Parts: sequence; structure tokens; C-alpha cells
Amino acid sequence: MQIESLFLGRMRAPIKTGMIVFCGLTLLLYLFLVGQRMFAVEPYGMFEMIRPAGKPLVQVTLTCLAISLIFASIFLSDTKGAIETPPDGFFDLVSVVLGRLAMIMTAFIVLVMFYEVVSRYVFSRPTLWANELSLWIGSFVFLFAGLYAMQQRSHIRIYIIYDTMPWWMQKTSDCISVLLIVAFTFALVWGGYTDAENRFMRMETFGTAWDPPIPGIVKPALLIIVVLVCIQAVSNLFADWNKAPQSHTPADEIDEIEIENIRRTLEEKN
Repeated sequence: MQIESLFLGRMRAPIKTGMIVFCGLTLLLYLFLVGQRMFAVEPYGMFEMIRPAGKPLVQVTLTCLAISLIFASIFLSDTKGAIETPPDGFFDLVSVVLGRLAMIMTAFIVLVMFYEVVSRYVFSRPTLWANELSLWIGSFVFLFAGLYAMQQRSHIRIYIIYDTMPWWMQKTSDCISVLLIVAFTFALVWGGYTDAENRFMRMETFGTAWDPPIPGIVKPALLIIVVLVCIQAVSNLFADWNKAPQSHTPADEIDEIEIENIRRTLEEKN
């Protein structure tokens, strides 16, 4: 089945090839590191994976992982979901790509926790890093998902009053909402920039046995993503300005495609 490309066009095939190649390289390097733990005198473990300085093999592995995630996020962003708002412009593309990255990272959290459960309860060898790694990844899932939700206009909105307003009042309320987001972003960056910079410059760690630099990375990332959310909100305001007013009913929350899939599944079982 031919899938319609949203923005990659002829670059879709090279991006897919790059994704497959770097995913394969990452897997091979990971298997090599696992084998090294069994045979090497001083093997690399998860402690070394977050301290790659002076360890070329770890650096190459992390680089391949990062590139494969970038290629996968871009490739998966080139298709539109059944209930998704298609990207329109550069900022929408950034938000959708990071949204796809959040979806991939959610799968990583599942794998990490599955590994921890098996290691702890089957082999009685709990890890020191699984809980903190899942928290680390989960924090970025939360941030990227918020940006994606803003692009999709999926945040909670109460339409019972909004739909009764005339067009000019709706646009006024939209402007006020965006101005509040801008003011919040300015206040957050103004108050948190120095602290985020200090944490990043000293690469503040979590203070545990594995000791990942979660505060030193997440705090600056929080400010960056909030700024992107603010930009996306302004972009949405301009993109939706000339759209015709929409009325909302409870029926809008019904996913007809999902209902049809459930009906088809039940018919196949019967």
C-alpha cells in the first residue's frame, strides 16, 4: 500500500534507509557491549554509558542511537494519523517530530521496566539504573507530549461558553489565552534561567548509586520546551485566525474509525 508523504517526498526512502542502517548499527554495538560484559576484564556497563568521556565505543554507540532516533522520528512524522491535525509550517513539523520521538521513548520505558521486572523477580538481580532511567526518559516524554498536544490543539478546552461567542469575541479570547501563555513563558524563563544554567554547567547529578545527570539536563530542557510550546501557541493563533468558526458537540469525541475497527474485530471473531 502506497503511503502518502506529508513533507519528505523523495527524501522518504533515504530517511527510511538511514533509520534502518543506524538502528542495525546500534543493535550490533549493543550486542557487542553485552558480549564484552561476559568476556572482557573491564566491561562497559550502564555506569559507563552515561560517562562516555574517553570511551570511543560508548561514544559511537550513543551517537548511532541518537541518529537512529532522529531518523525514526522524522520518518514516522511523514504520515498522518486518522485523527491527527496535519502539520502546517516549520514549527508544526518540529512539534510533530518531537511528538513521534515521545512515542518511541514510551516504548523504551516499557522495555526498561520489563527488563527490571525480569531481572529482579526471575533472576533476583535488581538493577541500580532502571528506575532512574525510566524517570529520565519519562520526563522528556512529558515535555515532548505537551508540545505535541499544543500542535494538535488537544489540551482541555471548555467550549460551552466559547461556542456561544461571536467571531470577534472568540478571537479576543484566543489572543488573551496566547498572551497568558507568553507571559507564563517569560516569567518561567526569567526566573529559572540562572538556575538551569548553573545546573547544566556543573552537570548536576541525581545523587544516587548510578548518579545520572537528570537535573543538569532536564531543567534546561524544560525551559527550551516551554519556549517551543509558546512559539507553537502563537503559530496556532495565526494559522487558525481565518478559519471558519466551529461548533462542538459530544459527538465530536467519538472516534468513528476506532468504533468501526472494534465492530470489524467482533464480526471476525463471530
